Amino acid sequence: MNREYHKWYSQRLGREMEVLQFGHSGTPVLVFPSSMGSFFEYEDRGMVGALQWQLDSGHLMLFCVDSVDKESWYNKHAHPADRVRRHIAYEDYLLHEVLPLMRQRGGCYRIGVTGCSFGGYHCTNFALRHPDSISHSVSMSGAYDIKQFLNGYYDDNCYFNNPVDFLPNASDPWYLDQYRNDIRWVFGAGEHDICLEENRRISQIFHAKGIPHWFDYWGLGATHDWPLWQLMAKKYFS
Repeated sequence: MNREYHKWYSQRLGREMEVLQFGHSGTPVLVFPSSMGSFFEYEDRGMVGALQWQLDSGHLMLFCVDSVDKESWYNKHAHPADRVRRHIAYEDYLLHEVLPLMRQRGGCYRIGVTGCSFGGYHCTNFALRHPDSISHSVSMSGAYDIKQFLNGYYDDNCYFNNPVDFLPNASDPWYLDQYRNDIRWVFGAGEHDICLEENRRISQIFHAKGIPHWFDYWGLGATHDWPLWQLMAKKYFS
């Protein structure tokens, strides 16, 4: 399997950032780590191994990025306005530094996004905010309401990064047409998943907006953990 390590200093974030690339051709997919996770998490947790056939056969490329969650949503020492501003700087890093690398390697403009747990929030929010860059969004056991990180504070930056709030009110045809026609949406959750209700909620919002999507419920005692997500990845990226 092709494995490449990328590292550079990001002016947008003011620090070095690291990326692991897996695969040599195929659909490029941006992989968000779980809460406060690192760029090597997907490999360490067996997710890359679960997708080895797709990677070796040239059907898929993964670009696993580092998070800045400790500096944004989980930074209890920062004012909530600064937390969301740090998240927006992270989004700019992805848009202007990581996506160009993915497009150059993949030879296509639109990319896929995926993530487990809080990574599911990241991939869904990113796809909703930038639908012209996304071909598919695969969220595994995601949670989509960031108000829990804001200590009661709320501004426009918070609102437009909180899918359960901004999506029900979305009316711009430019966004809605792409949500409905250009992106494959997947929301997977397990029977005993702590985020099951979050996924039912986002599915209801998508349904109310007329956005085709797949809400995939896993029974047989499935829980919020990596063994479930390995099975999900095999299914969704087959």
